[in-house]
Amino acid sequence: MAEFTMPSLGADMDEGTLVEWLVGPGASVHKGDPVAVVETAKSTIEVECFETGTMTELLVAPGTTVPVGTPLALIDPAEERVPVRHASEKSKPPEPPPPPPETVSVPVPAPPAARQPGSIEAGPLARHLAERSGVDLQALHGSGPGGRVTRTDVEKAAAQAAARPPRVRATPLARRLAAELGVDLTMVRGTGKESAIRAADIRRAALGPAAPPPPAARVRLSAVRPSVARPSEERVAAMRQAIAGLMSRANREIPHYYLSTIVDMAAAMDWLHEHNRHSQVGDRLLPAALLLKAAALAAREVPELNGFWTDDHFTAAEGIHLGVAVSLRGGGLVAPALHDADTLALPQLMAALKDLVTRARTGRLRGSEVSDATLTVTNLGDQGVETVFGVIYPPQVALVGFGRVVDRPCAVNGLLGVRPVVTATLSADHRATDGAIGAHYLTEVTHLLQNPEQL
Repeated sequence: MAEFTMPSLGADMDEGTLVEWLVGPGASVHKGDPVAVVETAKSTIEVECFETGTMTELLVAPGTTVPVGTPLALIDPAEERVPVRHASEKSKPPEPPPPPPETVSVPVPAPPAARQPGSIEAGPLARHLAERSGVDLQALHGSGPGGRVTRTDVEKAAAQAAARPPRVRATPLARRLAAELGVDLTMVRGTGKESAIRAADIRRAALGPAAPPPPAARVRLSAVRPSVARPSEERVAAMRQAIAGLMSRANREIPHYYLSTIVDMAAAMDWLHEHNRHSQVGDRLLPAALLLKAAALAAREVPELNGFWTDDHFTAAEGIHLGVAVSLRGGGLVAPALHDADTLALPQLMAALKDLVTRARTGRLRGSEVSDATLTVTNLGDQGVETVFGVIYPPQVALVGFGRVVDRPCAVNGLLGVRPVVTATLSADHRATDGAIGAHYLTEVTHLLQNPEQL
């Protein structure tokens, strides 16, 4: 039996609050599937499963705050191939199974009643996707064994129904809580992805004239302390405290060195304007896409800046996952990762960046996106800033900064003219590299931006 534990979603995370389960006991889960929603001091994050098997028991109730590493659920791993037994072994009586482990069980909502005529069979993940996408499972013809509705069936139906007016979006847990607390879903403003109503939204709505939940709905666990919904002011204060602690640690432990260079962006901007002139509106690029791609490709050439300082030595990362600093509404920031940014074509990178920023600001990031970054990039050009020197996010060893693209007088080939330029900066960890390596990196960034056809 494997334990699914509260993950560490950043160097500044000590504990997290389980907001809701996306699967229930008996559900089949695969590595990489989102199974729970966790709230940290900075954001609300979908946590993926790191084991393939069957979810057997939920140990922590929604609304509970637990330290990192606390078991949240038990997973029965997928069965492995049974070895062939020799004839001499067949006569031996089977050994009795080991006694089940002692666990603290948490009452969970009763499973759906037995299938009624005309009902649809679907797994928890398919039902979750259907609820989130507004798809009516009863109208689907499942393509799985025995007519079971699969994830693919739901995604196809959601795409076909995109043009139709959507139903009220709410998670399964939110719908159950709404029924228990007498909350009208149509009167609740959702804060989830695409304004979906989450369990936290129902709990906030229930604090009004609605009656408190019945005792059976209040799940308590002696091993953990229950979490109380915090006002937004307290949430912002907690985020600032987390950022302050992490940045204080970074300034205290990391010997920073700083470099900067001014990059001539004339060729890059000409290429960008020509590309956008022949592209549809949805496929057009922003300068940020060029800057991010140049930062990623330069890290491929200078791998000494792409990795982590742990146990008093540097470990190079296997992939280039750019952490993109995103400012949040109400204050604070997160730096989720664009995975394998060096391999993405510019249109793909632009689309991934838009999606990442949107989900970061609506609290629907994945756990891998907030913990996998190998090199962080901060771009404050849209705020009018021309130069930014950032603080390294430990255990990373470098942070790249880009300012606003501005027109400046400069001499080119002995002639004075006005050209677009951008200031690129590097904050690096002197324990892992020296200034020569940092200068090599900025030189690569400059070369790539001045030859945009290589991006």
